[in-house]
Amino acid sequence: MTVRVLVADDQTVVREGLVLLLGLLPGVEVAGTAADGEQAVRLAAAELPDVVLMDLRMPRMDGVEATRRIRASHPGVQVVVLTTYSDDESVFAALRAGARGYLTKDTDPETLAKAIATVSGGQAHFDPEVQRRLAEEVARRPHRSSDLPDGLTAREGEVLRLIAAGRSNAEIAGELYISAGTVKTHINNLFAKAGLRDRAQAVTYAYRHGLGE
Repeated sequence: MTVRVLVADDQTVVREGLVLLLGLLPGVEVAGTAADGEQAVRLAAAELPDVVLMDLRMPRMDGVEATRRIRASHPGVQVVVLTTYSDDESVFAALRAGARGYLTKDTDPETLAKAIATVSGGQAHFDPEVQRRLAEEVARRPHRSSDLPDGLTAREGEVLRLIAAGRSNAEIAGELYISAGTVKTHINNLFAKAGLRDRAQAVTYAYRHGLGE
């Protein structure tokens, strides 16, 4: 299946370089290019690409606002942020806007290709450093069961918090004093309730829903 990708970046050299790179990737087709957030929103509506590679700092409309509008109007269009910036403020703003991936511009072609494939398949993909910081941010927050979305139980919320903190099933079992089988049951239940497919999505989900805020 061909994945159609829209490139949004205000730097001509970067846009053209990405177009050349994407043209070399099997199963990837460039759906268009945008030089700012407003163009990205218009082209996303017109072309309905599978994935948008979105820069954050652009004129007229930044990548965060463009991501928010695209995801609100076209939830089937996934956004991967591809930017120079990896500070916490940029990362969390992009995730709150609905981005499903976050990479820095020094990412190698293989990782970029994997991110496009992963996100187009409905999963999340983050730069390892971004993933680590997300886990730390979620883990440091106190847990309040009243904040849990999608009907998650208090125990499922605890399991989710520990997944987001990077714990393995065995570590979760030890910390909560339950069996590994019970951990798997809780994970299956919370993934089903929240519509999650993997642990990367669980971290994003926990942050977006303000777990512990």
